[in-house]
Amino acid sequence: MKKINNPFREIPGYNCFGCAPDNPRGLKLEFFREGDEVVARWRPEGDFQGFKNALHGGIQAALLDEIACWAVFALAGRGGVTARLELRYRHPVSCLEGPVTLRARILEVRHSLATIAVSLYDASGRLCSGGKAVYSLLPAERAGVELYFPGPGAFATP
Repeated sequence: MKKINNPFREIPGYNCFGCAPDNPRGLKLEFFREGDEVVARWRPEGDFQGFKNALHGGIQAALLDEIACWAVFALAGRGGVTARLELRYRHPVSCLEGPVTLRARILEVRHSLATIAVSLYDASGRLCSGGKAVYSLLPAERAGVELYFPGPGAFATP
């Protein structure tokens, strides 16, 4: 696995709920490339539960949406925004058993849309939730202005 650089860290005021390392209420995700996938590991804590000791479904959706976005950045080399997120929740995710693993891979890039497969596995490796994200891809100039997208080369680890 190779770590994916987070170039947004250099932007003043950067405070993404999903990936900003200094957001005290955020997920603080870090991403890695493994073959044709983006992978992240994250430890659920009690602040993110829905039912007692179970990871809230909305947090699962946020985790999967965030890794889909990073797949667009690091695998497709584009900037984009969520157009659609379709998830299926299969099993509860414990907040007590250890880190979850997130995976995303590009299924298709067509015109201005990217379709990404996303999955969340619990600490035992069981698939707990997953589905597809569709991202609207922005032209490079617009992505740079609106999303601060630095270009595909900025995600390579130095």
